[in-house]
Amino acid sequence: MAFLLLRRALLLFLHLCLLTWSAWGKVELTVNENLEVYLGDSAEIPCHYRFTDAKNEARFVMIQWFVRSAGNRARMRIFYSDGTQQIIDRNTDYSGRINVTSDQKETRLLIQNVQLSDEREFFCQINGLAAGNAEGKTHLRVFARPEAPVIEGILTGISVTNTAPSKVASCEVRNGFPKPNITWYRNKTPLMPKPGYVNMLTLVTRESSGFYSVQSTLEYKVVKEDQDSFFFCEVSFSVPGAVRTMDSHRVNVTVHYPTTTVELRKDSPQGLVQEGDTVELRCQGDGNPPPPFVFSREQEPDADLESSGDVLVLPSVSRKDSGVYQCRPLGAVGHAEVKGEMQLNVHYLDPAVVVPKDSEVMFKGEDLVATCNALSSLATTIVWYKDTEQVGQGNTLHLQDATYETSGVYTCKVTVPSLPSLHTSGSVHIIVQGGPQLVGVEEEVQLEEVAGRMVNLSCEAKGHPTPSISWSIVGSQNWQEVLSKENDDMTHSMVSVRVTSDVSALCNASNDMGAEVKAFRIKAIPRVTTTSPFSPVEGSGVIIVVIILCLLLLAVLGSVFYFLHKKGKLPCGRSGKQEISKEKTTKDDIVVEMKTNTKNEDAVLLKAVNGEKKGPNDQVTVV
Repeated sequence: MAFLLLRRALLLFLHLCLLTWSAWGKVELTVNENLEVYLGDSAEIPCHYRFTDAKNEARFVMIQWFVRSAGNRARMRIFYSDGTQQIIDRNTDYSGRINVTSDQKETRLLIQNVQLSDEREFFCQINGLAAGNAEGKTHLRVFARPEAPVIEGILTGISVTNTAPSKVASCEVRNGFPKPNITWYRNKTPLMPKPGYVNMLTLVTRESSGFYSVQSTLEYKVVKEDQDSFFFCEVSFSVPGAVRTMDSHRVNVTVHYPTTTVELRKDSPQGLVQEGDTVELRCQGDGNPPPPFVFSREQEPDADLESSGDVLVLPSVSRKDSGVYQCRPLGAVGHAEVKGEMQLNVHYLDPAVVVPKDSEVMFKGEDLVATCNALSSLATTIVWYKDTEQVGQGNTLHLQDATYETSGVYTCKVTVPSLPSLHTSGSVHIIVQGGPQLVGVEEEVQLEEVAGRMVNLSCEAKGHPTPSISWSIVGSQNWQEVLSKENDDMTHSMVSVRVTSDVSALCNASNDMGAEVKAFRIKAIPRVTTTSPFSPVEGSGVIIVVIILCLLLLAVLGSVFYFLHKKGKLPCGRSGKQEISKEKTTKDDIVVEMKTNTKNEDAVLLKAVNGEKKGPNDQVTVV
């Protein structure tokens, strides 16, 4: 107990000293005037401070946080710090919900789980003894989003003959903070109070929890045009930094007035009607409560159609159901001619008719015109396809100078641009008939191949009827067919032939319309081997050796004649000496000529030796 008294006395002494020393210095303090948070969130209130008196340096800083309720002058401390201790005051609303962090420039008050009662003023007090003191205030504002508005419309009818505004609907919004506001709308136009026409009665309730609930009743003088009007209430409420709104559901009012006009309209389907649709026609009068209606067709005005209330249902309509439909109120007094009517058009598209039908056989080179037509109540477009490729437009397709590529299935697709669900199609199978047509532009293929090798000869033919392929091979007994297949008026055959000598092979493609032949001429090249005694390579070598020997012999003879001439042993005249001297060949010239000739002969020899060689088992495929 004595310790507590001593502590309080010490704090009081320090406080008095601070008040005395506060004039000695100056503190710049910055806080937010307002801080806005949602209910249940955490609120952090910053307090920035700076001592500006350079002579009196702040060696001791005392930080205190206070709180004061709105409209109340008394304030309560919730935190104290003097650099040596930090105290969160007990027995306050914030004893277990606050935390304070501080440094030499700033202190921050953190309030957890903010309540509605926290909408108060919070004070930050800084005292640095002789360095100065200051105090700042932040107003904490708390926001709670209200519940969605609930609207209740009047179920009974409202007569246009009422002289005073009648209750139309009531709207209630609960548990908001601060107080939300309600605005009434007719269609999309806000309603304002107008004596004799529009009244709004508003009741605001402050719940025990601290939330606000608002209830508003709309009284409105209805007119005939309000039969299709809708009413709703808009709730506006504040949130941190903004104002938001919520709309209630729409409610209609039932307006009572006599029927003067009737409208007949198509409820479904939306857009154009086609055969097979279920059509709903609704008769709408401007009177309320609506009278029962009678439906009929203009072609048979005395024959009533079976209906349900104000709706006439026509299941699975056909083109025969097209016409003018009427409805009139039953038992109308004074308005015998009041009726509604509309034109119902049931659209259709008949199956496509293609000529020629199913399939058509034509000869190569012929022309063909195919047509496609489909009876329709609307404009159509026709597109021709072969497989997935578009080949024409319009109801006529021209096929000219037919080839085998012309064969195939041609499909015409008929569509209605204004009603895409209406579409049909038809097709015709075109068959081009003719003699075989061999693939490839060459009628005769010339080949050269080393003897002993295998050669594959390929032959492919188109035609209708499907052609058959036979082979006639002269010059080789060693051959066999290695491939034979037929599909889509196409035949493909391949034979493998061993070249032992010159070969002549004929591919004969034939059907009932004719035949076509393709020839393959294979010239056999003798195989080059090193053991042949008279091979071109060795013959070239012998020639080179002979030439070299002849040149050496000439050189020796030339040297002998020159020696004899110098010794005067040859009886030659002067003119002879000059001729011999002029035409003599030196040893260096002979060497150069030998090298040149040898190089040429070596080139011939290398060409013969290094020429391309093929193994005896290699195969070549020729198409």
